[in-house]
Amino acid sequence: MGFETKTIRIAMNGITGRMGYRQHLLRSILPIRDAGGFTLEDGTRVQVEPILVGRSEAKIRELAEKHKVSEWTTDLDAVINDPTVDVVFDASMTSLRAATLKKAMQAGKHIFTEKPTAESLEEAIELARIGKQAGVTAGVVHDKLYLPGLVKLRRLVDEGFFGRILSIRGEFGYWVFEGDIQAAQRPSWNYRKEDGGGMTTDMFCHWNYVLEGIIGKVKSVNAKTATHIPARWDEAGKEYKATADDASYGIFELETPGGDDVIGQINSSWAVRVYRDELVEFQVDGTHGSAVAGLNKCVAQQRAHTPKPVWNPDLPVTESFRDQWQEVPANAELDNGFKLQWEEFLRDVVAGREHRFGLLSAARGVQLAELGLQSSAERRTLDIPEITL
Repeated sequence: MGFETKTIRIAMNGITGRMGYRQHLLRSILPIRDAGGFTLEDGTRVQVEPILVGRSEAKIRELAEKHKVSEWTTDLDAVINDPTVDVVFDASMTSLRAATLKKAMQAGKHIFTEKPTAESLEEAIELARIGKQAGVTAGVVHDKLYLPGLVKLRRLVDEGFFGRILSIRGEFGYWVFEGDIQAAQRPSWNYRKEDGGGMTTDMFCHWNYVLEGIIGKVKSVNAKTATHIPARWDEAGKEYKATADDASYGIFELETPGGDDVIGQINSSWAVRVYRDELVEFQVDGTHGSAVAGLNKCVAQQRAHTPKPVWNPDLPVTESFRDQWQEVPANAELDNGFKLQWEEFLRDVVAGREHRFGLLSAARGVQLAELGLQSSAERRTLDIPEITL
């Protein structure tokens, strides 16, 4: 007797954008489709059937032909109301997202979405309420927690490697070209506040789940935002005023599940040149050891192996501090983080259960971004209240 095959039809909105195309279509859904799907514990085979959705007919048609996707459309409302569609995915502009997710859930669709889920906390909480009332499975991309570097870092936390955790420090960013001589490698709307752009809005929703996922509860925020590059050039080569912040410097008070206080610091900037191994790195320091994790690599230093540097500005450094750290092995095959979360989400859809990274977690991310911007504007530390539905 053969096992059942279940096909999940996924409307993918916004996949002409960088993240939607590269990570969600190219590296997640198409590989799942081309591998014939994946198998559940009971032997059921789950296959995916993407439907490409976008505003540009020419772009969508071209992608559909290139990747042998039989269905595509420019009519988002029609696909949301199509009874054969199971999941609506959204990676479009932030300013359009809440309306799309609301319509999809009210039409009984499961949703999987990029972040932030909304432009305001009020809207993000409303989405979480709608999702709960509709009884659908809602997943929000928490990709960084699935990356090999952070998987290893979380394992060190779980194993008690750090002892009492004292601090976490993050460095994120790279130089985004202004667009006048060399084309910018990020879309121009990212730098316009009126279009939902800005570093704090974009990245604090990531940092919230990273801090929650590695350390624990985020209790307060003190941020300083900046627009370092005041003018940029858009995709048509036209100069525009950058109205959104392109850098955000945050200090966070955290609490571990065991009740220990931890200090977090994260610098995020699109106006910085990279002098580190990866585009984002986190260092966790504890009484018994420290570790530094990027997207893929993680290195650690135990208390017993910690050297005893002595401050002496009169002599050149003779020891290589980087060589004193040991690489943490993966000890497992770790697939693309986006693909791993897609598979976990689809398993939850089939089982009819909640996804562990849902709309409430996303709302806390929107809350942190909102309070970060308020903190910078008011030049003060703000406590983070509990969100209740």
